[in-house]
Amino acid sequence: MAGYISDDARRVTTHRLVEMKQRGERISMLTAYDYTMAQIVDGAGMDVILVGDSASNVMAGNVTTLPITLDQMIYHAKSVVRGVKRAMVVVDMPFGSYQGSEFDGLASAIRIMKESHADALKLEGGMEIIATVRRIIGAGIPVMGHLGLMPQSINKYGTYTVRATEETEADKLMADARLLEEAGCFALVLEKIPAELAARVASELTIPVIGIGAGGAVDGQVLVIQDMLGMNNGFRPRFLRRYADLFTVMTDAISRYISDVKNADFPNEREQY
Repeated sequence: MAGYISDDARRVTTHRLVEMKQRGERISMLTAYDYTMAQIVDGAGMDVILVGDSASNVMAGNVTTLPITLDQMIYHAKSVVRGVKRAMVVVDMPFGSYQGSEFDGLASAIRIMKESHADALKLEGGMEIIATVRRIIGAGIPVMGHLGLMPQSINKYGTYTVRATEETEADKLMADARLLEEAGCFALVLEKIPAELAARVASELTIPVIGIGAGGAVDGQVLVIQDMLGMNNGFRPRFLRRYADLFTVMTDAISRYISDVKNADFPNEREQY
């Protein structure tokens, strides 16, 4: 089956994302952490590329997103930006780079934007970080919010289970969503919350709402690229649809290469000078 490649070569901007929500066009978003992958994802027609702090897990092998540093996120962001022509590039602000104070957050945000040339930043949290969000937006830097399951707070939660299933937490999430929109966020990610609640948020907000494990009634979807390509063989949450089995494809290719080297079949006469 043929895929989707946009015939609109214009750069995706915050304004265009709002227009997409208004006309009911779903927003596609996927992670990337390096130049080669970013080129492929962008060339396929992706609307938004997220340089996620999930790089801590899938690139560095950490159990959580917490260990990744500001310098490491800037490195990944710079690599991705070099490979992108059309998609909007959003960078996660890593744990510890904005929770201390609004001034620390602004300094971190400016560093990411100046050094990576990314288009926007993503921060986890609502009321607790709203002063920082306002400060960063006030400096002219676009901010995407993130509510629901917030991986940077995993030690507080103690589990990766679905969030906002109880009325109190759901009400707070709704209030935080409104607060982030009022502060000037251009979009919002909702992670692993009930589909009914996510639909309500998307219908009540004028800014685009992107879901991951938040049902299909939001304005767009985001996944980690290693997950949807089937590179992480053991990770199979309910919300994940695997579009390829690269674990098997890559393992087979590498095994055949090893065999050819061992058998002196590679290189052959045509593959040498």
